[in-house]
Amino acid sequence: MHHMTLAEIARGLADKKFSSEELTQVLLARIAQLDPQLNSFISLTQELALSQAKAADARRANGETGALLGAPIAHKDLFCTQGIRTSCGSKMLDNFKAPYDATVVAKLAAAGTVTLGKTNMDEFAMGSANESSYYGAVKNPWNLEHVPGGSSGGSAAAVAARLLPAATATDTGGSIRQPAAFTNLTGLKPTYGRVSRWGMIAYASSLDQGGPLARTAEDCAILLQGMAGFDPNDSTSIDEPVPDYSASLNGSLQGLRIGVPKEYFSAGLDPRIAELVHNSVKALEKLGAVIKEISLPNMQHAIPAYYVIAPAEASSNLSRFDGVRFGYRCENPENLIDLYKRSRGEGFGAEVQRRIMVGAYALSAGYYDAYYLKAQKIRRLVKNDFMAAFNEVDIILGPTTPNPAWKLGAKNSDPVAEYLEDVYTITANLAGLPGLSMPAGFVDGLPVGVQLLAPYFQEGRLLNVAHQYQLNTDWHTRTPTGF
Repeated sequence: MHHMTLAEIARGLADKKFSSEELTQVLLARIAQLDPQLNSFISLTQELALSQAKAADARRANGETGALLGAPIAHKDLFCTQGIRTSCGSKMLDNFKAPYDATVVAKLAAAGTVTLGKTNMDEFAMGSANESSYYGAVKNPWNLEHVPGGSSGGSAAAVAARLLPAATATDTGGSIRQPAAFTNLTGLKPTYGRVSRWGMIAYASSLDQGGPLARTAEDCAILLQGMAGFDPNDSTSIDEPVPDYSASLNGSLQGLRIGVPKEYFSAGLDPRIAELVHNSVKALEKLGAVIKEISLPNMQHAIPAYYVIAPAEASSNLSRFDGVRFGYRCENPENLIDLYKRSRGEGFGAEVQRRIMVGAYALSAGYYDAYYLKAQKIRRLVKNDFMAAFNEVDIILGPTTPNPAWKLGAKNSDPVAEYLEDVYTITANLAGLPGLSMPAGFVDGLPVGVQLLAPYFQEGRLLNVAHQYQLNTDWHTRTPTGF
């Protein structure tokens, strides 16, 4: 049962081969047995899951249908869930129980999903390895000595280990796509504004976007269908019709123009990953796609721009966690200043503190124009590069990451080395574009992903290409040993 995809579960439930309650019990037992070696969950919600499963079975018995009705999932632990701890992977929010559901949580619950729990993550979504969590590092099921990627590493590890078929995640600079690449999953970052951010605890408000992590493009289409849509509670939500993503999966790729940026194949890219990317290009070419070399000349400036903008927004967003309004409060403060200092110093981990300091510096008087304003100008240049490229091609293809997953702790002493792993993913966040990572092979037994980027609101096109690729390859069907 645990090997079934979301689409297979939907068919099984519709055909009455098993009930949602039976499936939920199987997966809860599997999590209890296997998750101690992965640490992919922060909180389990057994009682809620079983009650939701029973309710979904009752709805089906009354004639209701739906691809997500009775489907078990988990939420990354920055989506507010009413009455359940929402920690953001931080000591700062260890005792916070949200008084309401995030829009994503509410929409998926209304569609009939069963919430098994809340998944582990880098603290406040800051990281590319899922090692900065207050609750400990998450392990990659493909090799327990390696990272699963971040910040959505808990969601990725849980789905990759077949603890559940799919999970929600968020992507600020690649935090859906990079963990997907490291764990042999399909992960989709939608267009900025396509999925509501209301109730999603913010890291960098102009970059954050929620999306699905699953084993196949078909499953991502099903989950995105339940997540997407306009939300009047979110001022950045776009009032754009949501198409039927599953309906477009089987479209032909004949004549599809795929651009491959020459800047992607620099000295920083592992040549073995470059070879797998070229193999993916050949596979898509056989399906009728037309390949063209393109250029994204400002890509080299993306990392420095991102690591000014994101920390600047983080320093502003996280100012609310002061021991008075929200979050952890230190014991026996001497005065108000001591309360602020010790509550934040004790409540935030090292990586969060580092980014707050960088952001506060970039926004300070005398440095705003030199750093933050300049970074925003570079952001516009990055967007212009994409707009020019999409006049020539329909899709952009390249590696998701420059290297496979590294060993736990390998980059802890050099944060910049970890930041450089985001080189291919952050441009989509800076420009607000949709991006998808799909399994494309293995290097030293570790999964490798290929990234697809598309124009705004063309998630269906990404899912179509990935689905057709997956019909003709079997990388996405591989399972980590022991799971």
